[in-house]
Amino acid sequence: MTGIVVVGLLAVALGLTVAGVETLAGFGVLAAGDTAFGYLAAGNFSGGVLSTGISSVGIFAAGVFSVGVFSIGIVSIGIFSVGIYAAGFYAVTQYRARSVGDDADSSEL
Repeated sequence: MTGIVVVGLLAVALGLTVAGVETLAGFGVLAAGDTAFGYLAAGNFSGGVLSTGISSVGIFAAGVFSVGVFSIGIVSIGIFSVGIYAAGFYAVTQYRARSVGDDADSSEL
């Protein structure tokens, strides 16, 4: 479901960009640079609905350090977060599933 939402947001951003809309409610539709804030942001430090960079904050965030509802990164914080050091509902349930599965599969000879 998340992939459908992301593709939908990208389609909306593409439509707005093609229509010539550069800002929406004071934020850029597309933003890129060292520090970027916009609905689709990419940069070293980025914030937006869809953001990517070294440090990223947004609903859908991807980066080394990411914070968001859906976040992917080495260090990620969010309800549904994936990464080496992840904190969130999804990360905890996956950790618990792996630890329970490991105990059930292990057998002593």
